[in-house]
Amino acid sequence: MSAEAAITSPSAEDGSRRTLFTPQEIDQIARFLVANQRRERENVIIPRTFVPVVIKGKEEKAVEAMFESCPFKAVLSLMAGFVLGGGIGLFAASVTPTIPTAEKPTQSAREVLRELKVSTLSYGKNFAAIGFLFSGIECGIESYRGKSDWKNGTYAGGVTGGLLGIRAGVKAGVLGACGFAVFSFAIDYYMRGGI
Repeated sequence: MSAEAAITSPSAEDGSRRTLFTPQEIDQIARFLVANQRRERENVIIPRTFVPVVIKGKEEKAVEAMFESCPFKAVLSLMAGFVLGGGIGLFAASVTPTIPTAEKPTQSAREVLRELKVSTLSYGKNFAAIGFLFSGIECGIESYRGKSDWKNGTYAGGVTGGLLGIRAGVKAGVLGACGFAVFSFAIDYYMRGGI
């Protein structure tokens, strides 16, 4: 279509033609439809669902990135491990039999509570250390490999078991690494429904 051409429509009463678009308006429409215009979020493909899709803002993406970061996962596992270990320690201390001695036939309430506190804190710290190490190492391995599969947990179990066992010597470190790796593999195998 030439630049001088205009789109017209016939008038109903007298048969004359009336101009709908001027040549300048036609050029503007053509540029809008044909030209490569930069639009924000031009390549976003939003799948059709039954609920409206909301595109996340910068703040939501920042919060999501923080929740998915390795330090956050490690600290969360540390706190969860402390709570779980404390509960197990409390249970273990409550079922541990007390052996009366000749000089102390029965324990006072203060001594029983002190035992509960020591056991609870000991178990809590151990579980917190295991959760922190395992979760942080697994997240780091997953970030490095770029995959989420059974190998991440197995490798993290080996490293965590080795680090915890090396305090007692090299042999204990190797046994701890192997045992923790096998246990992590078994848990991943069960949770993922096979490999």
